[in-house]
Amino acid sequence: MIYNVSPPIDRVFLEIGSLTIYWYAVIIVSGVFIGLWLATREANRLGLQKDLFADLIMFALPIAIISARAYYVIFEWDQYRGGPWWDVFAVWQGGIAIHGALIGSVITAIIFARVKNVSFWQLADIAAPSLILGQAIGRWGNFVNQEAHGGVVSEAFFNNFMQYLPDFIVNQMYINGEYYHPTFLYESVWNILIFILLLVIRRKVNPRRGELFLTYLIGYSIGRYFIEGMRTDSLYIIGSLRTAQVISIVIVLISIAIIIYRRKTKLANRHYNGKKVA
Repeated sequence: MIYNVSPPIDRVFLEIGSLTIYWYAVIIVSGVFIGLWLATREANRLGLQKDLFADLIMFALPIAIISARAYYVIFEWDQYRGGPWWDVFAVWQGGIAIHGALIGSVITAIIFARVKNVSFWQLADIAAPSLILGQAIGRWGNFVNQEAHGGVVSEAFFNNFMQYLPDFIVNQMYINGEYYHPTFLYESVWNILIFILLLVIRRKVNPRRGELFLTYLIGYSIGRYFIEGMRTDSLYIIGSLRTAQVISIVIVLISIAIIIYRRKTKLANRHYNGKKVA
C-alpha cells in the first residue's frame, strides 16, 4: 500500500518576528466568527438585541477554553501530577476537550440569559446551528495537526475508500509510515449533516423552544459516540471505558428526558419563533 506522499502541511500559518500563528488557531477562530455571524443574523431576524451574541461570546469563549482545558487535565491528571505546575495551563502543547467547552459555554449562557433577562432556551436554539458548524470547521485544525485520527487503515479500506479522497487529506493522514483513519473528517461531515438538519427543522418544523438545541446535543452525541470508538487519543474514565462515549450517552439520555419533562409540564409552551403553542 504505497502512495505518492507529499510532506505534511506546515502547522505554522504565519510568523512575524517572535510571533507564531498556527493554522489550528486560525481555523478555530474562523469557526467562532462564522458561527457568531450566523447567530447574530438569526437573532436580528427574531427581533433580539443586535449585539446580544457578540456580548455573549466575549464571556463564553474564554470560559469555554478554560473549561475545555480543565476537563482534559482532570481526566489526564496522571500526565500532569508531579510535573511543573505551569504545564496545566500549557494549552499550546495540546489538550482541550469539546465536552468541557460545551459545559462551560452552557453555564455561561444560563447566567448571561438571567442577567440580560432573556430566555436561555431561545439563546441556545439560535446558537445550536452555529455551535455544530463551528465544531465541523474546528476539526480541520486537528487535521492540520495530524491529531484526533483513528487507527491504521487496512489495505482493503485504503483501496476501496481512502485513495479516492483528495490528495491533501490522504497525504496528511500518512503518519510515521502508516495511513490512519481520518476521523476528523468523519466527524466534520457528520456535524455538517446535523447543521443542515437543524436548519431544516428550524425552517420547516418550527419546534418548541429548547428542542432545537437539544436535537443538536442528541445528534452530535450519537455521531461522537461511534467516531470516538475509532480514535487512538481518547480519554478514559475507567479502564477501557472511553470518557467521550460515556458522556455522549449521558447527554442523549438527559436531552431526551428534558424534552419529555418540558412538554409534560408545559414549560415548552412556545415555538422556536416565539409564538405560543396552541
